[in-house]
Amino acid sequence: MVIYMRIRLGYVAISKALDITSSSPFTYSEYLKDKNLNKLDKIIVSNLEALEKIIDYNIKNNIHFYRISSKIIPLATKDDVEFDYILKYKLYYDRIGEKIKKSKMRIDFHPDQFCVLNSTKKEVVENSIKILEYHYKILNALGIDKKILVIHVGSNVFGKEKSIKRFINNFRKLPKYIRDIIAIENDDKVFNVSDVIRISKEINVPVVLDYHHHKCNESFFDFADIFDTWKEDVPKIHFSSPRNKKDFRSHSDYIDSSDFIKFIGDIKKFERDIDIMLECKCKDDSLFRLVRQIKYKTDYNFIDDTTFLV
Repeated sequence: MVIYMRIRLGYVAISKALDITSSSPFTYSEYLKDKNLNKLDKIIVSNLEALEKIIDYNIKNNIHFYRISSKIIPLATKDDVEFDYILKYKLYYDRIGEKIKKSKMRIDFHPDQFCVLNSTKKEVVENSIKILEYHYKILNALGIDKKILVIHVGSNVFGKEKSIKRFINNFRKLPKYIRDIIAIENDDKVFNVSDVIRISKEINVPVVLDYHHHKCNESFFDFADIFDTWKEDVPKIHFSSPRNKKDFRSHSDYIDSSDFIKFIGDIKKFERDIDIMLECKCKDDSLFRLVRQIKYKTDYNFIDDTTFLV
């Protein structure tokens, strides 16, 4: 009997096809000029309306995996900017969340570089916890059942081992509802795949393999060890291609289809369904270009626009 693995492709935040953004900014310095909460309200509404249009676009184009922008609600983690970004916009969250639920779209967040849980600075750790709380509240407002926040281990101050201990200690101090939704990802300079697998075994969280980061910061590991961290859930992987040999760490506009196909061949033997987030400058345009190239170069069985069997 032939066993197939199902691959679903996703993209990050902005749809090139729609040319709209759900992350229109309102900076703290702008706010301090006149503390204009009406302007903030208009930006939040604009971002939520854009998010709904993107979700509609994803549904029409059979995109089942999507990362929401962390910047959807500006200034949400600023203590001195007091505003309600949940109940006030409940109708938006309810409507968007219902569309996500009906389409069975997988949604996640990837907090930015300011979320450093293992920082040596107390104020940075406190702000990182606020960032995690903010993302949780948005996912909760949307009614997302399987919430995932993907974070990096973070700082390397005082060396890798001490930094790992700080991460584990600070992680264990988080509220359980935050601990339960975190997944950790390898980075391109310090904490490699084998490091995050070791951390995962300590704190029992899933590991997100970032393949591009791995190529920048290699270590020996077994794919099975990564997939096992997801237990019964479908593992998620980040995939991108380097811009060029000189600027290897930066993401390219598009995916190198030959490298991608080789990677799929490497993981095929594990026979696990996988969701792959494409981290490319050209977003959904890159996704559909990769699909066209895969169809030309392989005999993979596509079951819809972005999902195929190997």
